[in-house]
Amino acid sequence: MSGANSSSLILGFFILNGIPGLEAEHIWISLPFCLMYIVAVLGNCGLIYLIGHEKALHRPMYYFLALLSFTDVTLCSTTVPNMLCIFWFDLKEIDFNACLAQMFFVHTLTGMESGVLMLMALDRYVAICYPLRYGTILTNPVIAKAGLATFLRSVMLIVPFTFLTKRLPYCQGNLIPHTYCDHMSVAKVSCGNVKINAVYGLLAALLIGGFDMFCISVSYTMILRAVVSLSSVEARQKAFGTCTSHLCAIVITYVPALFSIFTHRFGEQSIPHHVHIIIANLYLMCPPTLNPIVYGVKTKQIQEGVLKLFYKEKNT
Repeated sequence: MSGANSSSLILGFFILNGIPGLEAEHIWISLPFCLMYIVAVLGNCGLIYLIGHEKALHRPMYYFLALLSFTDVTLCSTTVPNMLCIFWFDLKEIDFNACLAQMFFVHTLTGMESGVLMLMALDRYVAICYPLRYGTILTNPVIAKAGLATFLRSVMLIVPFTFLTKRLPYCQGNLIPHTYCDHMSVAKVSCGNVKINAVYGLLAALLIGGFDMFCISVSYTMILRAVVSLSSVEARQKAFGTCTSHLCAIVITYVPALFSIFTHRFGEQSIPHHVHIIIANLYLMCPPTLNPIVYGVKTKQIQEGVLKLFYKEKNT
């Protein structure tokens, strides 16, 4: 065993084992994930293209949506192609540094996604509570700075993951029972003390997700107060209607994410490992797949933009 461990360290790679206990079903499991990935790429790239080319969508709300779409399509592209290689071709080896890079991008982009959802909640707050000042408050420079600040926050909080994981001794083999390099999944392969990793991981989750959910809650509390004070029922319905898509995106993103984070630390004994791995994959795949559909179905301006775009293409 010690000889195998030594050779694993010398070779410098991990083995991503896919979904433990369901190896025989990998081909069948890959089909819905492949379909979700295709929908995610086409849907999000389509949204970005539409928002970029339709002047009617050149508004803060849609700029944030384009940023969310870019984050989503990049996030699922960091994991799904590698996952499909594991399922289809049994290509399970991943270089140690490539594993750390994948871990960095996965957690940075999930933090970025959370931050963009928070910015979108603030956008709805300004639009409903200060409609006359909406254009002067959320200018293009403000939107750019907010997006950059969200990205830098994620990077600064996730970079320590890389160093905390790299410093660990790996003398218990190199088999990771997962489809991608998640922070705690990699850390638990180590024979060293991972308490610092677990504590910092939870702290980072609270600083990003906890802070963002707090801001979202405050924003929607203020929105609710403003909407309730409106005298017209039609005005209330219109105000709530502008928030529906965003609320759906919040539920789609945070529910599986919180489940994955807390079961990794507190629920491993009661929840089968393969269930946790499937949820961890859905937590990366559901938002990119469903967000374009939700916004396409719920947002009239996007529907009109799609029809207008098709009409233009048809007449050229």
